[in-house]
Amino acid sequence: MGSIEVTDRNGEIQQLDAKVGQKVMEIIRNASLDIEAQCGGCCSCATCHVYIDPDHWSRTGERTPDEEDMLDLVDGVKETSRLSCQILYSEAMDGLKVIIAPE
Repeated sequence: MGSIEVTDRNGEIQQLDAKVGQKVMEIIRNASLDIEAQCGGCCSCATCHVYIDPDHWSRTGERTPDEEDMLDLVDGVKETSRLSCQILYSEAMDGLKVIIAPE
């Protein structure tokens, strides 16, 4: 088991346990942090928008075309924006740092 570091919308940093194969969205939601994740991970709502620490960006893989389309619909998109439902945690992501995007 590994971990990810999540900065919530209040600026508080949480260390969360992470299992290989879990979506980052699930890790955050299961910790009861403030992330809506309305569609449950289907890449159809963008309510699990996060910012990836630039030093960790390469660990998360490329955005899919569907993810790009969903990000086009939300405010506050940055170069490091991702939908956390589209990131499957792997051992290479141990220590991944993410920030939950504003609503």
